Amino acid sequence: MTRNLQNRGRLRPIDLAREHGLSTQAVRNYEAAGVLPAADRTLHGYRAYTPLHAQALRAFLALVSGHGHQTAVAIMRAVNQDAVDDALRLIDESHTQLREDRRTLQAVEAALRALGPVPRDPGTPTFIGLLARRLGVRPATLRKWERAGLLHPDRDPRTGYRVYSAADVRDAQLIQQLRRGGYLLPQIAPLIDQVRAAGGIAPLEATLRDWHTRLVARGRAMLAGAAALDSYLNARAALRSPSTENTTDST
Repeated sequence: MTRNLQNRGRLRPIDLAREHGLSTQAVRNYEAAGVLPAADRTLHGYRAYTPLHAQALRAFLALVSGHGHQTAVAIMRAVNQDAVDDALRLIDESHTQLREDRRTLQAVEAALRALGPVPRDPGTPTFIGLLARRLGVRPATLRKWERAGLLHPDRDPRTGYRVYSAADVRDAQLIQQLRRGGYLLPQIAPLIDQVRAAGGIAPLEATLRDWHTRLVARGRAMLAGAAALDSYLNARAALRSPSTENTTDST
């Protein structure tokens, strides 16, 4: 399909590998995976890569930073199989996921801003039914959070009922907001531990800043990947088009 399209310049596997600090085996593996178009062979059976292969490798590595390795492989494989629509669909899905991640971050930030500090006065203990009604969840949900190690209510010595302190109530509110933001229970556990250790939600500010920074970096990486892929697509199209020189010779 893309074989014999490249007719100018010969590159060895080491030439492609050196540019990115890769091994020659990695380059061969990328070709086998469909990330690079199939290479022609010399009379002695050696792979003969071209500048087009070098562009394909640059595009792939740029895509990895924004889309992840698995998706980047699928995108390049689709392009090299002339299924560009499939490649663009995969890119659209990654952008959709990035948009959802941004919305999740915004929801979590808004939820945390609404949480107040833990009162110094422990106040009246809260029982499970009252806390469940306050949060708008079922008592079974609070018990599930407890089994996951997120809540640690005391027990009334006379009745054995769960008793939630002011700190427990704050933790439950935080858990609920993080769940609304899309966090899974295993992801929430270390955040709750940080809040407990510091006595407030301040430790999460660094986590949220880091999350924001990573989302921005991912968005920028997607832009760079798109530019590199566009260059590769243009190079493929140019090699498929009849050259001016060939047209002149034929007249």
